[in-house]
Amino acid sequence: MESSFSPYVIGALVDTITGGGGNDTTPPVGIYRSGPKLEQFFLDCGLDLRIGSSSRVPATLDCLRRAAAQIDGQERIKCVLLKVCDPREYLSEPEKVEAVREHINQALTPDGLAMVVVSGKAHLTKKSGSGAIVEPFISKVEVLDFDTVQMEMARAISNLDDDPEDAGTAACALIEAVCRSILIELGLALPSKKDIDGLLKTTQEPLGLSPGRTDLTPELEQDVRQVLGGLTLVTKGIGALRTHGGDAHGREKGFKRIDPRIARLALNSAGSIALFLIETWERKENRALPQRDSGT
Repeated sequence: MESSFSPYVIGALVDTITGGGGNDTTPPVGIYRSGPKLEQFFLDCGLDLRIGSSSRVPATLDCLRRAAAQIDGQERIKCVLLKVCDPREYLSEPEKVEAVREHINQALTPDGLAMVVVSGKAHLTKKSGSGAIVEPFISKVEVLDFDTVQMEMARAISNLDDDPEDAGTAACALIEAVCRSILIELGLALPSKKDIDGLLKTTQEPLGLSPGRTDLTPELEQDVRQVLGGLTLVTKGIGALRTHGGDAHGREKGFKRIDPRIARLALNSAGSIALFLIETWERKENRALPQRDSGT
């Protein structure tokens, strides 16, 4: 990430790592960690916390401030963020995972950053790469347990800035994984041509999403036809981006990199298309999905 983490982020980390001072009536945001557990937490992040004669909260704040002031302070604080938002830290108190992430994100959002959890693992990403389109999609596939879909989303989010070619490839694979998962759930065979075009076409037909549908009123028919046709065109574009600019076929000498903005656009588009496909499948199957526990 380009900009340094603000003092508000450091403060949110202190809240969630220590679980508070333990001497007030405010429920802790995170887990209350004893001195030795705090030292082990930071040791796992490659940081040296020595509480000594100090108390837990001031010692934690001092450790984070010193870490942030280092030349590689960004990476050090990022490591702490990933650990404190990792669901595996809360196996004994899973209800606290969402509360911790929400508290951290309240501090990260003004800086354009966000913590997201995909496939049981925390990721730090720019807010534009995990906004109003992608985050509902992440929540949806977590409930449905589409494991391969979650893996492709995690891959795309992780590589948006550092490896936009791989992120573009993952955006294409994301739609392919959703189509495969839906076809399997419908008990239908996969098409002989298993690229993104073949998979989308095979998925659209049983879901009633083919552009040529005629079960609509005349006022809506043309509009819906254009929207569904656009769905196909955007999907083809994502597939072409993977072919011509992704890393699925290797990279030659002098390879010109994809602008991260394009990779982000492809990911958001892929997330929007995939979410629409899943919601259409749910409606067709009239599935009653369980509600996620918000931790409240």
